Amino acid sequence: TVSSQASAWLASHPDWTPSTRARNESIVKNYIEPRWGKIRLGDVTIEAIQEWTANLQLSDGSKRKVISVLSGILDRAVQTKHLGVNPALSVVRPRQKLKRRKYLNALQVEALADAAGENRDLVLVLAYCGLRFGEMAALKVSSVDQLRRRFMIEASVTEVNGRIEWTEPKDHQRRSVPFPSFLDSEIAERMKDREPDALLFTAARDGVLRIGNARRDWFDPAARSAGLDGITPHEMRHTAASLAVKAGASVLALQRMLGHDKPSTTLAVYADLFDEDLDQVAERLDSVRSAVLADYLRTEPRSGSDPEVS
Repeated sequence: TVSSQASAWLASHPDWTPSTRARNESIVKNYIEPRWGKIRLGDVTIEAIQEWTANLQLSDGSKRKVISVLSGILDRAVQTKHLGVNPALSVVRPRQKLKRRKYLNALQVEALADAAGENRDLVLVLAYCGLRFGEMAALKVSSVDQLRRRFMIEASVTEVNGRIEWTEPKDHQRRSVPFPSFLDSEIAERMKDREPDALLFTAARDGVLRIGNARRDWFDPAARSAGLDGITPHEMRHTAASLAVKAGASVLALQRMLGHDKPSTTLAVYADLFDEDLDQVAERLDSVRSAVLADYLRTEPRSGSDPEVS
């Protein structure tokens, strides 16, 4: 049955992060099991999956995630020879709608930082270093190289079902991220009289920063106060990418800063930030043509003239 394969599929992925596992287990419990759990693998058809997908009361993005989980389960059934073909592969999935990415400019970042009060340095770190919130929350005093102005990103921490879970950074991309000199004094103050293993940024009573609590307690109120209602901590990462490109960062430098697995990923995500490069290409092509055209007009015989005389 699909149910037995779902259990086997969940058990076969020790590599998942706690948040990924929680999401997939939730999808299996709430969507896969009720409809497909008792169905024999050979009785799952493309038409049935397509109809079921159309009737799901979910957003298009959520439908895609649910179909992906079912497809993963059926893929494992194919690999273990319990099924000949995965019918979910031929299902037409809802098109992913691309949301316009939000970028703050430097003045907006300052307004948000000022509105955040005692957490202003957290806003500046997110906006100028491009860390994921969980990476920032996992930083320890020993993660800071003050001489080189570097954060060593070696872990991430997040809340999953009310529990704090520590993992490696996304895609296992441990990296060194520079921070600007204007953060020197604020980082030094955070490190003052702290043990190397102490967290650099903390919530109340030196607890781990939790994104849900942070948004409720200070980030969202600060955004509203600064006239930036709706901005999220993750969009500060996009802002960091934008500010870095405006400062002249290359695709490779941006990839290393953000911790993407390869430069092509960075370019795919932030292609719109490199529009100025395209403008420069167009300007250079214009210059090339202008120079060639001038030579052409000097050497090309004019209409009606004798080439040998000219």
